[in-house]
Amino acid sequence: MHASTVPASPAAPQNPHYARLGGQEQVVRLVDAFYRAMDRLPEAATIRAMHAPDFRATKAVLVQYLSEWLGGPRLYTPARGAPMLRRRHQPFDIDATARDAWMLCMRQALAEVCADAGLRSELEAAFYKVADFIRNTEEGGQERAHPGRPREVQPGGLAPPHSSRAGR
Repeated sequence: MHASTVPASPAAPQNPHYARLGGQEQVVRLVDAFYRAMDRLPEAATIRAMHAPDFRATKAVLVQYLSEWLGGPRLYTPARGAPMLRRRHQPFDIDATARDAWMLCMRQALAEVCADAGLRSELEAAFYKVADFIRNTEEGGQERAHPGRPREVQPGGLAPPHSSRAGR
């Protein structure tokens, strides 16, 4: 068969979570539920204090990021550049308590918005990896070394430790 007569098959999405969640409307609902939880839960007071009183701008950015991260439309990168999440969160001391508070809010939001238990579990695990990656402060307030970028490590080598915070 000649190559031009073979019908092209669309490539499978790299990350099907966006479609499985229900698309843009569900991403917006997830972000709304997340910030409602942050406003309501006493355990989230520390991370709530890291945000402006009005969530509108922050919500818009998180909707853009999650749309792209979940495998949907690329809304974040064209508007804001590479995510660089750890660098963007540098001004805040993100420790295990802050990570866990963020995860508590996200778990509550997922429980409210995502009816698929399997997808919810997958997303919780993925969100935890990101939340822990962003963590920049150890218990006691000392800086947590950047976990590195494993794909840049030579075979058999270790990622060199470095700091995301200049002057610390």
